[in-house]
Amino acid sequence: MSTDLNQKYDQLIADNLDNVQAHSSNLLNSYRKDAQQAFHKNGLPSIKNEDYKYTNVLPLYKQDWNLPQLEKELPMNINEIFRCDVPNLDTDLVLTVNGRFHEFQGNADKLPEGTIIGGLAEMSEKYPEIVKPYLFQQAEQDTDSLVALNGALAVDGLFIYIPRNAVFEKPIQIVNLLLGERPLLTHKRNLVVADENAQSQIVICDHTLSAERFFDNSVTEVVVKQNARLEYYNIQNQHNGSSQISSLFANVHRDATFHTSTISLHGGLIRNNLRISLLEEGAHADASGLSLTDREQHVDNHTYIDHKAANCTSNQFFKSVLDDKSSTAFTGRIMVQPDAQQTNAYQSNKSLLLTDDASSNSRPQLEIYADDVKCSHGATTGQIDEEALFYMRQRGINQREARLLLMFAFAYEVIDKINVEPLALRIEDLVNKRLRGELSRCNNCEIKCQ
Repeated sequence: MSTDLNQKYDQLIADNLDNVQAHSSNLLNSYRKDAQQAFHKNGLPSIKNEDYKYTNVLPLYKQDWNLPQLEKELPMNINEIFRCDVPNLDTDLVLTVNGRFHEFQGNADKLPEGTIIGGLAEMSEKYPEIVKPYLFQQAEQDTDSLVALNGALAVDGLFIYIPRNAVFEKPIQIVNLLLGERPLLTHKRNLVVADENAQSQIVICDHTLSAERFFDNSVTEVVVKQNARLEYYNIQNQHNGSSQISSLFANVHRDATFHTSTISLHGGLIRNNLRISLLEEGAHADASGLSLTDREQHVDNHTYIDHKAANCTSNQFFKSVLDDKSSTAFTGRIMVQPDAQQTNAYQSNKSLLLTDDASSNSRPQLEIYADDVKCSHGATTGQIDEEALFYMRQRGINQREARLLLMFAFAYEVIDKINVEPLALRIEDLVNKRLRGELSRCNNCEIKCQ
C-alpha cells in the first residue's frame, strides 16, 4: 500500500506544482525542488519507521483529499461565525484560513518599531534579507518526509519578526481556521524570529469552522537569538473529524529562553513534533504538554531536545488524561553532545487512564556524550489513586466530583506553566468542561460540528 501511496503523493505534487508556485513567492519556490526530491526519496512514514511507531498516518493519507482552491473566495464571512473564546485576553490578532494568511486585526501603530507580521509568501518578497537566513534552515526535511511534503505544497503561512530589544506589551494571537465544503488537506509554513534581547508571547489557537474532514500538516521554524525570550502556546481544539501534524523546530542561542506549551483538547489524530536545538552557552528550553482524549482520539507528542553547547538547561513535562478507547504516545529524547558539559536536563511523562480500554505508550530516552551533566527522565502510567478518592469521599465529596477534582489536579501542573493569566484561566475552564464531558465542540462557533 505504501508504494502506491507514495506514487499518489508524488503525482499530487507534480500535478499542483505550477499552481502552488504561481500563488507563492520566489523564495519559497526556490526550496520546492529539494523538498520534492526529499519526499520522493523517503516516502510516507509507516509504523516500521521508529519515529512513527505509535502513530500510523498511512490510513489518513489513503483517504481522498482535496487541496484548497487557491483562486476561490472564502464561502462565508469568518468574522460572523467565529469569536475568540478567551475573555479578557488582549492580543494582537492574526487569522489564517486553510493554511494561508488572512488578515492582521491588531494595532500595527502600537507595535514596536521594526515589527513584521504577515503572510510568509508576501513578507519573503518584501523582506528577503530578513527571511532568507532562517527559512528552511531549522526544519529537517531530509529525515522527515512529512516536513518535505509540507515544503513541496505549502503556499503560505505566517512570518513574525520581533526586532532587537523589542518588548511586546500584548501577546500575538494566531488563530488558525479550517473551513470548506469538501475534505481538505492543508499545508502551512511559519517562520518566527525573535532577535537579540527581544521578548514576546505568542498564542496559537487551532479551530475548525466546518463539519467536513480536514488534515493539516504545518511546519513552524523558530529562531530565538541571544538573550531573547519567546513564549509559544498552542491550544488545539479542532473537531474530532480533523487530524493534524504539527512540527515545530526551534534554534535557541546564547542566554536565550524558549518556552512552549501545547494543550490538546479535541482532534481525531494529533501528532506534535517538537525539536529544539540549544546552540550556545546559557540557552534554556522549557517544553510542556497536556492532552485530554476520549472516544478513539489519538495524540502523539514526539520531542527531541539537542544540547549542543555547555551550560544549557532544558525541562520537559507532558501529561495525558485518557478516557474511552483513546490512546496517547510520548517519545522524548534528550541528546547531550560532547561539547555540552554542565548540561542540566529533566524530562517527565505521566498518563492517567480512566478506562481499561485506553492505552498510553511512553519512550523517554537519554543519549549522553559528555561526562559532567545532570540528566533525568521518567514515565508513569496509572489510574486514579483509590486512596486519595477514598480520603475525599470520607470528607463528604461525592464520587463523581472527587474524581473530577483529582483529574483536574493532575492536569493543573501543566496549566500552571502558562504565564498569560487570562489564557491560563480560560484553559482551566476549558479543561474543566472537557473533563466533565461538556466541551463537545469549539466554543463560540456557530457551526455545530459533531
